[in-house]
Amino acid sequence: MPNTTGPLVVALLYDGLCTFEFGIVAEIFGLARPEMGADWYRFASCAIEDGPLRAHGGFSLTPDHGSELIDQADIVIVPGWKGASESVPDALCERLRRAHDRGARLASICSGAFVLAAAGLLDGGTATTHWRYADALRSQYPMIVVDQVSLYRSHGRILTSAGSAAGIDLLIEIVRQDYGAEAANSVARRLVMPAHRTGGQAQFLERPVPARRNSEIAPLLDRLRVELSALWTLERMASECRMSLRTFARRFTEATGVSPGEWLVSNASRKRSGS
Repeated sequence: MPNTTGPLVVALLYDGLCTFEFGIVAEIFGLARPEMGADWYRFASCAIEDGPLRAHGGFSLTPDHGSELIDQADIVIVPGWKGASESVPDALCERLRRAHDRGARLASICSGAFVLAAAGLLDGGTATTHWRYADALRSQYPMIVVDQVSLYRSHGRILTSAGSAAGIDLLIEIVRQDYGAEAANSVARRLVMPAHRTGGQAQFLERPVPARRNSEIAPLLDRLRVELSALWTLERMASECRMSLRTFARRFTEATGVSPGEWLVSNASRKRSGS
């Protein structure tokens, strides 16, 4: 693990590992970033089953840690899963529940939502996954409200993201929550990514909706996160983006998946709870 003192991020390794999903977690949390200071994240990965473990792309893994590392994690990330119909080990579900009970955050990328669902951690909440898996998640776990539009969703200390690349959006959001907009922007620049990508999963469907030029929303979101206690009326937010009320409301929902009011309430509540 790196010589830093920040939250310990643990990514799960399994046979059939989704290489891209794991790679983006390691890139964002495991890459040395001395410019971020000594309290930056610590990163490690752990095997949740006995080897040999293979990954997409034709190579094998030799993990440094076993699943017991989950018990120490501040953030546990499930980088995809073997498939919507693949079972999740009971022992893993139990460890994830214990991690959540002691206050750890849990996040999934793409089909990784099925792991959190199997552990019962998404029951009663709203989650997202890749649009191709949305119906399967909804059918297998009817206690979950499945949002197949948003790039990522939060349910308390549990976060889920849509298709593989949407995991980058979610992970940058975690950085933003922990270290602020400037740190998130720095990580995004190094990735050559926008700090906040507008639009939802619809832009990736086989029949995509026309792209909208709503990049004006991203700077506003960064400012809202910093100034949540300020009085943000719909009129003020629309004025900041130089849009009419109607256009602003539509583009804000396209960018975040929720209305401006819902977004403000959710983020204010999350800030109060410290999640």
